[in-house]
Amino acid sequence: MEFLDTPDDRFRNLKDYPFEPHFHAVDSSGMRMHYVDEGPLDAAPILMLHGEPSWSYLYRSMIPVGVAARRRVVVPDLIGFGKSSKPTARADYSYQRHCDWLLGLIEALDLRDITLVCQDWGSLIGLRLAAELEDRFAAVVVGNGGLPDGNAAGLGLRGLPNALAFLTWRTFARFWPTLPISSLLQFATQRTLDAEELRAYDAPFPDERYKAGARAFPLLVPITSRDPAIPRNRKAWEVFEGWEKPFLTAFSDGDPITRGMDRILQERIPGARGQPHTTLSGGHFLQEDSGLEFAKLAVNVGGVRT
Repeated sequence: MEFLDTPDDRFRNLKDYPFEPHFHAVDSSGMRMHYVDEGPLDAAPILMLHGEPSWSYLYRSMIPVGVAARRRVVVPDLIGFGKSSKPTARADYSYQRHCDWLLGLIEALDLRDITLVCQDWGSLIGLRLAAELEDRFAAVVVGNGGLPDGNAAGLGLRGLPNALAFLTWRTFARFWPTLPISSLLQFATQRTLDAEELRAYDAPFPDERYKAGARAFPLLVPITSRDPAIPRNRKAWEVFEGWEKPFLTAFSDGDPITRGMDRILQERIPGARGQPHTTLSGGHFLQEDSGLEFAKLAVNVGGVRT
């Protein structure tokens, strides 16, 4: 598998991102997954997972909140994003490979008693792993995401409030000659990102060769029952339909694609009952618009006040 690593100088002096880099080798080829690891190593971890086409920079305002609450905060860059290695062929990316790559990091760090915080593709990967590694996870906080199982009632394409918007985005990511990463982040964020923030989102991608993972993600969303990811997602839903641990939704009020999916999660997962589900102000990237509020929900989920 051929891959590229973004030159380190692309990440020099990024605004509000002072975190020391850590790397995990995902295989023997030299491909690595980057992750932020802040706070006490012996504390219960908060695992924050980004989606498309962002990276751990998305959580920069939330990491200090977790650390101040005396929690270990682990924020990976998914393979193909951020400071992680980037396979150059779209065919090298699959839903299962993304799950396997992240599973390797969780096991290498031996993370347990995890609070999962996830959004977008971070939800598709994180929720699958939370179900398959149920003993390692203590609580879940989801914003603007879900776990598709190919059914209208289970977050399949027919269940999307705005399926046309998703299909338009899918086509754009596949065929548009250049993928304008920072412009996409701004388009799906309500507040205006400044020049340094836009630079940070473009930093992982010096040119189009580095964007195969970003182009692949929309095509990997399992939107029909025939998708190869669906059987394992349905197995994961069997776990969640008996999940009694805290499960909190914190969707934004400005994301047309995922709007309404929070109610499906609340209705199907026992651990969601009685939780203070919240609608935050913001676009798809609610971490940019309501990051502090999102972070406070994460450190307090399940009634543990810090």
